[in-house]
Amino acid sequence: MEIKTMLDIIANQGFPIALSILLIFRIDRFMQEIVTAQKEGYRQILENTKEIHNTITNFNQQNREYYC
Repeated sequence: MEIKTMLDIIANQGFPIALSILLIFRIDRFMQEIVTAQKEGYRQILENTKEIHNTITNFNQQNREYYC
């Protein structure tokens, strides 16, 4: 196989392959960041929901004590 033929093959096939690999790694990192942010959001929602539940429970208890 001639060197020119090999260089043509590398130029025509190598660049798209290298670009595809680069984009896959960038998308993977981006997806990991999205999953991390989503988990943090769920954690904050759960924490806030617990706080609201505790506040409502305290108000109900205070009302029971006041009216009984």
